[in-house]
Amino acid sequence: MPVPQRMVFVVGWASCPPVLSDIVQLDAKYQLSWGKTVTAILQATEQPTAQRYFTPEEYLALEEAAEYKSEYRDGLIIPMTGGTTNHNRISLNMSIALRLALKGLDCDVFMGDVRLWLPKKRTYTYPDVMVIPGKPEYYDNRQDTVMNPQVIIEVLSKFTKAYDRSDKFKFYQTLPTFQEYILIDKSQVYVEQYCKLANKRWSYRQYDEEDATLVFNFFQVEVPLADVYEKVNFDEAENEAEESGEE
Repeated sequence: MPVPQRMVFVVGWASCPPVLSDIVQLDAKYQLSWGKTVTAILQATEQPTAQRYFTPEEYLALEEAAEYKSEYRDGLIIPMTGGTTNHNRISLNMSIALRLALKGLDCDVFMGDVRLWLPKKRTYTYPDVMVIPGKPEYYDNRQDTVMNPQVIIEVLSKFTKAYDRSDKFKFYQTLPTFQEYILIDKSQVYVEQYCKLANKRWSYRQYDEEDATLVFNFFQVEVPLADVYEKVNFDEAENEAEESGEE
């Protein structure tokens, strides 16, 4: 059933929404459950649901019922853009390389389905790859949400790279365990690396040659950029940008 555009105004309710099991009366023709209504809203618009603020508990309940993932930023639910094949290849390549390099060590490598909670910023997000030494610290005993990554890796797109380099990086820095940040461009061979130093300072290094090797600072793992970009098709990246309207 086509989603009527006026459904987006549901998020403007001043009062609290019904519970997930309740039925929302949209009009004589459209009746949807609250969970499905919000899912439809998030699919129908890429704008933050600024008309209504959600509690973290409401977000988690909606996220469990939603077909697509969304981030939570201090009351706002932000739909995540869909991943591309190149994005997935890079995330998988990095996860495999780290998993093999860290085999036998007390470390876990997680991909994008594991959620990260940033309590000081009241933010839930889904990093592309996280490395956690020792045991994961789960938020509220939820095994789908962690709080203690040491290394975070994000694959950039033209839609997300500004946020990933600025506010998102600042948000991640509020985690005491966070030590290293890797940003990988999916449209060209270009990797940026931030490593935490003393007194809130960070070192910066960039890699832009395919025969270079990315050297992780805190567990001395080396990953050739040829492995990072294995099977990545940059012509596909250009086509993806044209189709999505990226410039």
